[in-house]
Amino acid sequence: MTDEEDTDTSTALRDAPVSRLSDYLTVKEAAEYLGVSRSTLRRWDYRGKLTAYRHPINGYRLYRIGDLRKLLSRIGRKEAKEL
Repeated sequence: MTDEEDTDTSTALRDAPVSRLSDYLTVKEAAEYLGVSRSTLRRWDYRGKLTAYRHPINGYRLYRIGDLRKLLSRIGRKEAKEL
């Protein structure tokens, strides 16, 4: 099972609006954007530092880019890694 296929419903997961999927990143993309591992990203999700959303068709975890930027600003990093 890949990170995106993880369908654990114990975290606060919501369906992502279909019309704005360009505003979201997959687990792999979000981890690269933040410069952390996928495990760290999932741990932050579990602990409430981030909210994961679900792709409406395939159920993969997605993270809103705006939420990732807010997290970066909270931890004092101004720039994300290039994708």
